[in-house]
Amino acid sequence: MTPKLIANSLHTLIKTKQPTFLWGPPGVGKSQVVAQVANELDLKLIDLRAVLLDPVDLRGLPRISDDGDASWCPPSFLPKDGKGILFLDELNAAPPLVQAACYQLVLDRKLGEYALPEGWTVIAAGNRESDKAVTHRMPSALANRFVHLDFEVSTPDWLDWAATNNIAEELLAFIKFRPGLLHDFDPARNEKAFPSPRSWEFVSGIIKAAPSPEVEYELFKGTVGEGAAAEFSGFCKIYRKLPDPEFVLKSPDKVTIPEDPATAYALCESVASKAAPEHAESIMVFASRLPAEFAVLLVRNAVKKDRSIVESDGFNRWATANSDILF
Repeated sequence: MTPKLIANSLHTLIKTKQPTFLWGPPGVGKSQVVAQVANELDLKLIDLRAVLLDPVDLRGLPRISDDGDASWCPPSFLPKDGKGILFLDELNAAPPLVQAACYQLVLDRKLGEYALPEGWTVIAAGNRESDKAVTHRMPSALANRFVHLDFEVSTPDWLDWAATNNIAEELLAFIKFRPGLLHDFDPARNEKAFPSPRSWEFVSGIIKAAPSPEVEYELFKGTVGEGAAAEFSGFCKIYRKLPDPEFVLKSPDKVTIPEDPATAYALCESVASKAAPEHAESIMVFASRLPAEFAVLLVRNAVKKDRSIVESDGFNRWATANSDILF
């Protein structure tokens, strides 16, 4: 399931307080989707890394009450009231005894004398055994307590997320140009670094830190692997030599149209990122000078950036003149 479908499913399952397990390869954004859903539903989120726990950590410590009976003090990280999501990340990477300690918490919403508050739902996540990550086979008794959802990478979903999370513009343009490199993980290759939504987010942070040219490629290679880093570095060289999009918007009828497809693609992405009502006319003039496939790319991305462009006279003229490629 794509991230959007996963989020949609969690909205339903949280209403029924149904424990859910998200399965997916490393770095695809499982924990981010859970955090997003918690934010959308205005729920508190407690993120527990099960792999860091011992079995006794969940049960707590015993104490002697005034009447001489032993009782248990639940750990402070378990919720006491309110509404929220108890997220057991990397649950299947935890030792079997820790997983066993979760049985009662997941199904019965209790752990010894502790009871999970009524407004809380348990969600867990982990990597698949085929990913060759650190995992322990989940006991069938625990697995049967969850609804299991398989997490798939979706480039459109990631681009929608990236557009609202301050991801570097050149990275957005590159992933649109090479969507297959958003996630390229093969456990058989045994690579230290590989492209994933998480590692590309790291790359965005590196770009914004403005590393020196001498180390930039090495930093990219250490984050997403050699092949993806080489392609992205080459794309960045093209992207950074493009005309200033502000100049394109001021003189859309005079800018030289690049002959290289990768350069033309990058320029369309750069101009579309500046879409605004006051630039609608200039964008349409520039689009009218582009080859059909790049014109559609520019207009589509500009409208996605600012929907009000479709109300401009320039858009209506361009759409009428290009009705043969739009319909």
